[in-house]
Amino acid sequence: MKMILLRKFRFLILMVFLIACSMHIMIDLLPKLERHGNSGCSCSHTPSEEPQSWGKQQQQQQQQGWPNKHTLRILQDFSNEPSSNVSSHSLERSPGTGDKTQQQALRRLEHPGQQQQRGDRKRQFIQDAAMSKNAPVKGSRLSALYDHPLYKRSVPALTDEDTLFNVNTDIRFDPKAAEDQAWNAEGTMDEFSPTGELTADSYPNWLRFHIGINRYELYSRHNPVIDALLKDLVTQRITSVAMKSGGTQLKLIMTFQNYGQALFKPMKQTREQETPPDFFYFSDFERHNAEVAAFHLDRVLDFRRVPPVAGRLVNMTKEIRDVTRDKKLWRTFFISPANNVCFYGECSYYCSTEHALCGKPDQIEGSLAAFLPDLALAKRKTWRNPWRRSYHKRKKAEWEVDPDYCEEVKQTPPYDSGTRLLDIMDMTIFDFLMGNMDRHHYETFEKFGNETFIIHLDNGRGFGKHSHDEVSILVPLTQCCRVRKSTHLRLQLLAKEEYKLSTLMAESLVRDRLSPILIQPHLDAMDRRLRQVLNVLSECVEKEGYSYVVEDDLQGPQGTDHAHSGPRRR
Repeated sequence: MKMILLRKFRFLILMVFLIACSMHIMIDLLPKLERHGNSGCSCSHTPSEEPQSWGKQQQQQQQQGWPNKHTLRILQDFSNEPSSNVSSHSLERSPGTGDKTQQQALRRLEHPGQQQQRGDRKRQFIQDAAMSKNAPVKGSRLSALYDHPLYKRSVPALTDEDTLFNVNTDIRFDPKAAEDQAWNAEGTMDEFSPTGELTADSYPNWLRFHIGINRYELYSRHNPVIDALLKDLVTQRITSVAMKSGGTQLKLIMTFQNYGQALFKPMKQTREQETPPDFFYFSDFERHNAEVAAFHLDRVLDFRRVPPVAGRLVNMTKEIRDVTRDKKLWRTFFISPANNVCFYGECSYYCSTEHALCGKPDQIEGSLAAFLPDLALAKRKTWRNPWRRSYHKRKKAEWEVDPDYCEEVKQTPPYDSGTRLLDIMDMTIFDFLMGNMDRHHYETFEKFGNETFIIHLDNGRGFGKHSHDEVSILVPLTQCCRVRKSTHLRLQLLAKEEYKLSTLMAESLVRDRLSPILIQPHLDAMDRRLRQVLNVLSECVEKEGYSYVVEDDLQGPQGTDHAHSGPRRR
C-alpha cells in the first residue's frame, strides 16, 4: 500500500513539473506572438480623463494578465539587487534595464530637438514662462556672492587620474551601433565629428554632468549644464517608474525619455508642518522640499557635493501608474473616499493605506535628484560616519559619552591624514544649518582614493524643526575644533547683512518650480544657526589658537589644502 502511494506521489510531482515547464515555455512565447499581432491595447488615460475611470482600466489590465513573465523576471532581478539605505542616489537596476542600460542609451539617444517636439508643448511653454519669471535680476545678491573672490578659486589642473571619466575612452556615443537608427537621419550633421561620432556638446545633460565630476568637486561653480539638468528634471517626459529597493520610506526611480534617471521622493508633509517633538530622528518623515533646499544650501556654501535636485509636480496616473512595470507598486494604487488617486508602495515604514500618498486629485509634489554615474562605471565607497548616532531609543553612541572621542578618530585612517577630517567638519556645519540628524554614512568615488570630497547624499530629514536647534549635530566641530580657512571665511561672509544666508537662500530657491520651498521661519533658523557655528569656532580659537583651529587652504588652488599632512593633535 505504501509503495502504491509513493508511486502516485512521484507521478503527481512529475505531472506538476511537466505542467509548470509547459506553462513556462508558453508564457515565454507570448511576447513574440504579441509582436506579430495587429491589435493592441493602450491603457493609459489622457489628462482629460477623470480619476473615476481608473477602476475600469485596472480591471481590464488584470484581465489581460499584465505584466508578462519577461517583465516579472526583470522585476525579480531588480528587487534582488544588493541595496542599502546608505545612499538614496545609488544607481539601481530599474525594470526593463540591465547593467548595460546607460551604455545602450548612449547609442540610442534622440536629437534633443525632436525630443522636445514630442513632449507636451503646452506644459513646456508654461514651465519656460515660470522659469523666466523666477530668474534672478542682474545685480542680485546671489550674483554678487558668486562674484566674490572666495567663490572664484580655481581647482588644480586636472589629469586623467583626477577626472572620473576620460571622454575619449570611457564614454562614447556610437550611433551606428544603435538598434533603432531612425533618429540618426533626423538629426543635423553639426552634432557629429568628422569621424561620424557624436560630439561631447551634444550629449544629454545628465551625461555631461557625469563627465564633469572630478577629484575636487561634483560640478564646477558656473557650469551651465547644472541649470540645464535642473530644467530636464522638471520637463523631461517620464518613461518608466520603479520602487527603489531598500530604505525606510518609499522612493521611486524615474527614467526619462533621454535615458537619464532620477530619484523621486514624494511629498509627505506640508511646508508648515514641523517634526513632532516625540518623534525620534530615525522615524521622522523624509521631506521632498528638504532635498531641494539642501542642494541649494550646499551650492551657496560652495561645497558643491550634493547632486542636482529639483522639485516637480507629477501626475500620479499618467506619469507613475500608467508607465510603471513594477507590479508591486501598481497594485497599491486606489481611489480615496475623497475621490483622489492614492498609492503607498512597499517600504519599511509608512507604506500602508493609512500612510498613503494622495494627489489632488492625481497631482503630487516631489523632489527629483539626478542619479550619479552607474556603479558599474564609477564605483563608490561607503564609509560609516564616525559621529553616527546609535539609532536606538535608549543607547547612546560612543561620541556622546566620550569628550575626547575626536582624538581617537584622528588616529584612525583615513582621518589621520589628508583632508577627510576637514570634509567631516564641512558636512557637520552643513547638517547643523538644516537640522539633519540622520547622517549615518557617507560616500566617496573609489577611483580617487582617500584624497577626494565627501558626497552629501540623502538629506530628506533636514529642515524638520525651525523652532529647535539640535546642538548635538555640532559635536564633531566642538570636539575636534578644526575647520578650513575657506569655509570659515565663507561662513563669516554669509553672516554679514549684505550676504545674509537666509536672503541668498530665498533668492536661490525661488528658481525652483515648487517655490516657495521653505517657509520664512526655516530661513531665519539658518541665520540663527550660522551665528552658533561661528560662536563655536570663536571659542575653539580662543581655547586652542587660530593656527591650530583654522587649516589654511587658500595658499594654492582649491583642493591643495595640505593634502598629505596629518591632523594636528593637542
